[in-house]
Amino acid sequence: MTRTEDDARRAVAQHAVAEHLRLTAAGDTEEWVKLFAPDAVLEFPYAPDGVPKQVIGRDALLAHMRGFPETFDVRFVDLVFHDTVDPSLVVAEFRSTGTALPTGKPYEQTCISVVRTDDDARITHYLDYWNPLVAIEALTPSEVPAASDRSVTFGA
Repeated sequence: MTRTEDDARRAVAQHAVAEHLRLTAAGDTEEWVKLFAPDAVLEFPYAPDGVPKQVIGRDALLAHMRGFPETFDVRFVDLVFHDTVDPSLVVAEFRSTGTALPTGKPYEQTCISVVRTDDDARITHYLDYWNPLVAIEALTPSEVPAASDRSVTFGA
């Protein structure tokens, strides 16, 4: 590939990630899932109990994210892309800021995502590094004693 082709490929891959964040924040899961290849993998290396470590395929992705709009009201801010040698590989750093809707507690999260796209700029693999303890705290009602089990289920 030429440098111009690499730059164009990088721009569309980064756009796919930016659209992922925009559609997730908007709660538009039907449009969001179209950003992914049919056999795409969404991976959560630090997933807590109750959250799968991998979600594979558009149907599973849609089922997994369907409850997100009722769980979190967030905006994604401070998006920074870090260039990679491979223009179809995106490393993105960003923050989410918002509210956990079931509790009304703030949800402030710092994330790093490593995303691979195909020739059509569809996401094939999304590796999502986020802190589950922040989500658990935001989703745990204030009246729950500190010594109790704080595992929660969110998403699907």
